[in-house]
Amino acid sequence: MGSVMLEDVNRVNKVNKVMGLRIFSKLVFICNLCFVAAVILRLVENAQKAKADFNGQLLPQPIVSTLAVLGYGAIFINLLFLLVCCGLLIFKRIKQIPKWIVIANLVFFVIQLFYFFL
Repeated sequence: MGSVMLEDVNRVNKVNKVMGLRIFSKLVFICNLCFVAAVILRLVENAQKAKADFNGQLLPQPIVSTLAVLGYGAIFINLLFLLVCCGLLIFKRIKQIPKWIVIANLVFFVIQLFYFFL
């Protein structure tokens, strides 16, 4: 009876880790989308400033601030996610995360490296 309960506890822990990793991968993807939105907002704002057709604000300030914080901080969260994925790849447990999210986040990470460092 004790071993049955231990197996149930181990199964629940494994499910919790998988669900946590899937939620984290989706959070990273959302942060990457915020990065794209923040970059687009910055480009539009700079274009309007260059035309002298800028009244000071594109969107309400809380939305812009949230997009900027999530977007420009996404590179750190993305790096952490990709390191976790590399660890899972080494231990052959990468099947827990959908491949399209891993590939999309890798592409976003490369774009972020070019944007911030080149």
